[in-house]
Amino acid sequence: MEFVLAFQQPPNVYETYADLLKAQQVSLAWKQYMGALAAAGVMRAGTQLDPRNASTVRMRDGQRQVQDGPSPDAYALFGGFVVINVETLAEALNWAELSPSSSAGFTEVIPVLPITRA
Repeated sequence: MEFVLAFQQPPNVYETYADLLKAQQVSLAWKQYMGALAAAGVMRAGTQLDPRNASTVRMRDGQRQVQDGPSPDAYALFGGFVVINVETLAEALNWAELSPSSSAGFTEVIPVLPITRA
């Protein structure tokens, strides 16, 4: 089964990147985590995102509204994701638990639905 692990962290986590030592520690934790996923052979795809430079789009009364930056409604920023292929939801939850984002924010586990063609 494929699952997306969506990494969500509060905005203040991104502020720590300004401190070089803290940024190196965070980077090392992510490298180790991604390395473990790759070594286990479960990672299929993934990427890091820059949510601080996102744009938020809403349609209201037929008009597009664009706001620079992440949604003001968000209490966590979507910083990246991986797609994993594991046998069970329990395995996906175990991988999510190990994510650095789970201790600073949260990791959402989302099943991937197969694409059906008509």
